[in-house]
Amino acid sequence: MNERTIIRVEDVMQRDFDLVDGMDTVAEVLRKAKHPESKCFIVDTRHENDEYGLVLLSDIAKQVLAKNKSPERVNIYEIMSKPVVSVDSKMDIRYCARLFESFGLGRAPVVDGGKVIGIVGYTDIVLHGIRDQLL
Repeated sequence: MNERTIIRVEDVMQRDFDLVDGMDTVAEVLRKAKHPESKCFIVDTRHENDEYGLVLLSDIAKQVLAKNKSPERVNIYEIMSKPVVSVDSKMDIRYCARLFESFGLGRAPVVDGGKVIGIVGYTDIVLHGIRDQLL
């Protein structure tokens, strides 16, 4: 990758994601999911002083399926991570990768002006950032 080339998170992020309500059950969220390929759900804020939450598909597997709980009886807020580390849409992907490494993250919401506008993960950074530069 050329030292002068800056690839921003907004250039590689997934723009399609599911924004869900924390009061919804896991079953409701899975039924309504339009973008399960993002491998996560962003939990919307409830008021202006609230923070976004995040539920990964692996959270559902570990906290619902593996514990033999009913998806119809578990609310999203019970298994979400909140607050979540988010990344700014203008961040250089190299810093995003460093942030992920520092905090043990695999994906994060992308924010612009305090609103979630996408999701970014290692796959996006490598395939749409580095790989595209090499081709």
